[in-house]
Amino acid sequence: MSELLNNLVTYLQSTGFFHMTWQNGVMLAVSLVLLYLAIVKKFEPLLLIPIGFGALAANIPLANLMAPPHGQEIGGLFYYLYHGVKLEIFPPIIFLGIGAMTDFGPLIAAPRTLLLGAAAQFGIFSTLLGATALGFTAKEAGSIGIIGGADGPTAIFTTVHLAPHLLGPIAVAAYSYMSLVPLIQPPIMRLLTTRKERRIEMKELRPVSRREKILFPILVTIFCSMLVPPAAALIVMLMFGNLLREVGIAERLVKTAQNELINIVTIFLGLSVGITMDASFLNVKTLGIIVLGACAFAFATAAGVLLAKFMNLFTRDKINPLIGSAGVSAVPMAARVSHNVGQEENPQNYLLMHAMGPNVAGVIGTAVAAGVLISILK
Repeated sequence: MSELLNNLVTYLQSTGFFHMTWQNGVMLAVSLVLLYLAIVKKFEPLLLIPIGFGALAANIPLANLMAPPHGQEIGGLFYYLYHGVKLEIFPPIIFLGIGAMTDFGPLIAAPRTLLLGAAAQFGIFSTLLGATALGFTAKEAGSIGIIGGADGPTAIFTTVHLAPHLLGPIAVAAYSYMSLVPLIQPPIMRLLTTRKERRIEMKELRPVSRREKILFPILVTIFCSMLVPPAAALIVMLMFGNLLREVGIAERLVKTAQNELINIVTIFLGLSVGITMDASFLNVKTLGIIVLGACAFAFATAAGVLLAKFMNLFTRDKINPLIGSAGVSAVPMAARVSHNVGQEENPQNYLLMHAMGPNVAGVIGTAVAAGVLISILK
């Protein structure tokens, strides 16, 4: 009887319940909040569901899902999946799918909107300075600043290069703020513009030829990859996906990039990020990252709006400043927000296609900004 009792005690001591810490409990609660936001509130569900579930799995004691191989024993499942992040495989593949889904026509038709996409990167570099002043290292500050671009894959790509130990909180902050674009941006847009400015109607964009759309990804690949070689993986895959879309003779490849491929990689990327959110996630740095990420996103939104107002001082064809907020990389959500806020003031105003110009420029701009940060800080 005593032997049976000893065996039972030994078994109980080998369970995760026996080794559960309060930190694990808190992180399990955090993972449930992420799942709630994704499932009930529909905040970026395609990524917050895998991230939330990965965080849940990361805080099950003794599961050893991230255990490296030891001797004849193989490693944990997520040890191998995480190599897709560590070796910079997953983010560029997601950019391939984004490129296959993106129409750069509005940017080609209105090249001046490229400046609005560039202005939004102000949030990245201003937050870098702020994070450095608060005691973060330069590499950590660069990884935090990239949150301002509202581009999850680029934030992950940059953080793996500069501060991999911050991958969990930075990825969660980046995707959370992407999902909160409709809540965060409108108050900033209204604060910085007058009713008259929000009612500005813009001329219809000119038609863009097939030749222009085919040449665009080729030229951007050459120029941007030479300008910032560390970001070449992102830029090349983004533009390759777009080229497949625009040539019009590779439908099977385009559909695969737009659907099956990007969906599979999104699942693995989200789970791999979530699995890094173990008990060590709970620290002062995490809170600082969340706050600074919000500042970065707000500064990026404001910079785009203010540059549009400044450009109107020198141009005959006025720009509705609302489209400047779309310079962040959250495609096409940020463009829709610009359009919706504009329609609140003028129901006859259709800003969506105009806002797509700075929006897709923001995708390129954030990738270039990431390359600059990696070049300087690494």
